Amino acid sequence: MAKFKVEVDREKCIGCGMCASLCPDEFELKDGKAVAKKAELEELGCAGEAESNCPVGAIKVTKEE
Repeated sequence: MAKFKVEVDREKCIGCGMCASLCPDEFELKDGKAVAKKAELEELGCAGEAESNCPVGAIKVTKEE
């Protein structure tokens, strides 16, 4: 089964909270910046939506085989 790797570029992140509001099970804000709660996911779920809605492109979700 494919897994998904989730990364947040904290230098790019502006702390708007879009990812945490769209996908609270996978993202949270710490020290004013987004962090992924898990580095790998079994299913894409809302993490893909958070990636596509990040205004500065700080979230990267990649499929691992």
